[in-house]
Amino acid sequence: MSATPRTVLITGTSSGIGLAAAVAAARAGWRTVATLRDTSRAGALREAAAEAGVELDIRQLDVTDEASVTAAVDGVIADYGRLDAVVNNAGAGHLGTLENDSMEDIRDVMEVNFFGVLNVSKAALPHLRVGGGRLITVTSVGGVIGQPFNEAYCAAKFAVEGYMESLAPVARTLGVSVSVVEPGAVATEFVNNIGVDIEADLDAGPYTGALRRYIDRTVEQFLDGSAQTPASAAESVMEALHADRPAFRIQTTDWARTFVGTKLADTDGSAVQGLTGAWVA
Repeated sequence: MSATPRTVLITGTSSGIGLAAAVAAARAGWRTVATLRDTSRAGALREAAAEAGVELDIRQLDVTDEASVTAAVDGVIADYGRLDAVVNNAGAGHLGTLENDSMEDIRDVMEVNFFGVLNVSKAALPHLRVGGGRLITVTSVGGVIGQPFNEAYCAAKFAVEGYMESLAPVARTLGVSVSVVEPGAVATEFVNNIGVDIEADLDAGPYTGALRRYIDRTVEQFLDGSAQTPASAAESVMEALHADRPAFRIQTTDWARTFVGTKLADTDGSAVQGLTGAWVA
């Protein structure tokens, strides 16, 4: 009798890293539960699975809705009897600055990118403990270095990294491995994901000049070929799934390792301020 396949649940699989990770996990032999908030947006996911010749179990899961999270996790256990890994990938970008953002805007970013991760992780941990599973969260280099006009987004990613860094040694005492995966620029739909019409919404009052400089620099980074592909970033997720002793913090490119290293060696903050200040000066 063949061994029961290991089961992984991945959030935010409609596009980008989540889609690529779902296909890669299925190709590697995982029973893959690919979740997304709106299953009517699963067309690209289904096409990618068909092209790769793999099967995905596509289910609805809204990370901001505790009832939705509980139903999804309970459904996986009811159907398969096990949950061996979770990849927290669902998230939302946001471009703005404190004086112009509403508090509701900021809370919404935290709800998706921070509390959503905790909702899924909390529901999954009792099942991950059973078999010494893995809890993997896709964060960002923006979870280590704060970046101009990404204040709310980086705050949420900082919070995720701090929470997971604190949880990791506790979870390890019960056999659960905790890792964060930190991509840099990924060639996904940057403009669509930040929720801003760059031309229509560029009036940022006294911040307009700095915002234009930041956007020009960022768009160039996405257009000049330096951004990695989602499939490449998903390889780091696979590393966290398969390594015998996965690192807590995994960067997806050499550039990301160098960028994050700036912060980790910057005891007084001057190196980071000099780096990101040049983006808007």
